[in-house]
Amino acid sequence: MKNIKVIETDFAGGKFWNESTAENAGVAGEMKLLVVYPNEKETTIRGFGGAFTEAAAHTYAGLEEGAGKRLISDLFGDTGLRYNMGRVHMSSCDFALGNYTYIDEGDESLETFSIAHDDKEIIPMIKAAEAEIGKQPVLVMAPWSPPPFMKTNGEMNHGGKLKEEYADLWAEYFVKFIREYEKRGLDISFTTIQNEPNAKQIWDSCLYNAGEEADFIVNHLGPAMKREGLLDKIKIFVWDHNKELAYERVKEILDVEGAKEYVSGCAVHWYTGDHFDTLKLLKKHYPDMEIFFTEGCVEYSILAGAGDVHNAEMYAHQMIGNLKGGCNAIIDWNLMVDYKGGPNHVGNFCDAPIKALESGKNYEKKLSYYYIGHLSRYIKEGARLIWSSCYTKDLDTAAFVNPTGERVVVIMNSSDKNVPLVIKENDTSVDLMMTPHSIKTVIYD
Repeated sequence: MKNIKVIETDFAGGKFWNESTAENAGVAGEMKLLVVYPNEKETTIRGFGGAFTEAAAHTYAGLEEGAGKRLISDLFGDTGLRYNMGRVHMSSCDFALGNYTYIDEGDESLETFSIAHDDKEIIPMIKAAEAEIGKQPVLVMAPWSPPPFMKTNGEMNHGGKLKEEYADLWAEYFVKFIREYEKRGLDISFTTIQNEPNAKQIWDSCLYNAGEEADFIVNHLGPAMKREGLLDKIKIFVWDHNKELAYERVKEILDVEGAKEYVSGCAVHWYTGDHFDTLKLLKKHYPDMEIFFTEGCVEYSILAGAGDVHNAEMYAHQMIGNLKGGCNAIIDWNLMVDYKGGPNHVGNFCDAPIKALESGKNYEKKLSYYYIGHLSRYIKEGARLIWSSCYTKDLDTAAFVNPTGERVVVIMNSSDKNVPLVIKENDTSVDLMMTPHSIKTVIYD
């Protein structure tokens, strides 16, 4: 090990991304080890990001100018989270100011199609991120609901299904959206079929079972994108819902004739627990399929009053577990929210790593922001997950090798006690002490 750098966040100790150096401790013994195997490479990491929801974009637009510039830097800049990805919703989602589509209701020709709504606040935020990064963030698209007239329940909210007679029109809607973003100089790289297709929500939602999702892909969206020459640059992912059913859903879809021609990956959320082994099962049976984590947040209704340390540890635990399970990308939910945890047009408020202050002119960074940064700042695009083995369940750990060859080891202690640790690679090592409720990133050549 050479040039060992340690980055630490310890809320109780007042440390946030504090940097220090460590010495090579030489040959390690057999106790208290985290063993790193750099030649045992697994998943390739595409990157990290958050969602350009209308809630985030509207809150960003209300910041005073200096705060707005700082926000984009804190999210996408070299001194911030270094995000390189983002999620966008096609038409409205719950974290929008209200229900909306891009056409006049009942327009079966799509002649009125316009993304002027996105031009107001969402696209300017994406463009600001692009300017900060120096290239466009990789965009993952998802719809929450078709227009009301295309659905069995006649509204965007409360579930309902896509009417069979409108499946081709809905597929063309996807194509129109992609083309309109292209006109703004923004390329969509990935799309899912439906956000949370198994959930009837009080907000924008639409239900698909596995057969219906497969039918839409094989007989409608896939062929429409193929005709437009879009499949060469846009990958179709399925599911976009909680992890526990991901393997079953993918298997059912891919068992449908023709599905493998169009389906490239699976998107997952975290709202029903860890289920990291489900991701491993997906990777076992579909090793060429990519898995993106596309949404997770701390929900007020479930974790009210849990506290910043708990919330931050939830983020890091999920990120580490999902990456070790086989996820190629981690995309958080709202890039920011207002002080209430919105805006949200049905009151479904939630926490976020960055929240605006009550004035709306400035913002605060929560502890979860710093925990996310222990991964997103240092694991580079194109990094590989590498095997590692830790001696204790008190620590969440993962190891990666960047394209440059440097190792990145992330360790979180969510226990109430000090936990000693020796990181060992081959015949060299570094000694660490993990204080209670702290996280460290160790980088070395």
